[in-house]
Amino acid sequence: MNNNAQIATRLRGAREAAGLSVDETARALQLTSATYADYEAGRQDIPMGLLPGLARLFGMEASALLTGGDAHARVFSITRKGKGAVVERRQAYHYEHLAPGFLRPAMEPFVVTVAPKPGATFQLNSHAGQEFDLVLQGRLELRIDGQTLVLDPGDSIYFDATRPHGMRALDGTTVKFLAIVTA
Repeated sequence: MNNNAQIATRLRGAREAAGLSVDETARALQLTSATYADYEAGRQDIPMGLLPGLARLFGMEASALLTGGDAHARVFSITRKGKGAVVERRQAYHYEHLAPGFLRPAMEPFVVTVAPKPGATFQLNSHAGQEFDLVLQGRLELRIDGQTLVLDPGDSIYFDATRPHGMRALDGTTVKFLAIVTA
């Protein structure tokens, strides 16, 4: 079973354990029932920014949805280089969760690696909360709320994640950025 299918299975199990229907869950997350059903079936990628809201709704940690593990740290959580919880959700995107062991986090930090996909169209999504992205390597093209921006290494952006947004690597090279998402 691939990672996306595992996450979809955990998502369905968490919803059922919470005693919620697909329609109730979709309504609580301000999604259509069809979109939520696609997430649960693994037919559509779950936006990373939706994870904190899902976790809150189901009374669990977002990292448990991603990894199937439990979070226990209350004071601090160390993640050594390259040892974060890896999530392969969709082609060209690689997510490394940097604090999977922290209990009830106020934010979800990820290192996101995006492989170049020449000619690919933007896949826009939106989610509750805010997002901060800091480009670590490569050049990132970001489309948000109808605007197209280019971020170079060291550049950062903080934005309202309820606005439609999407990213892609530029110049035929991989881009890596730190993403911090709140709910």
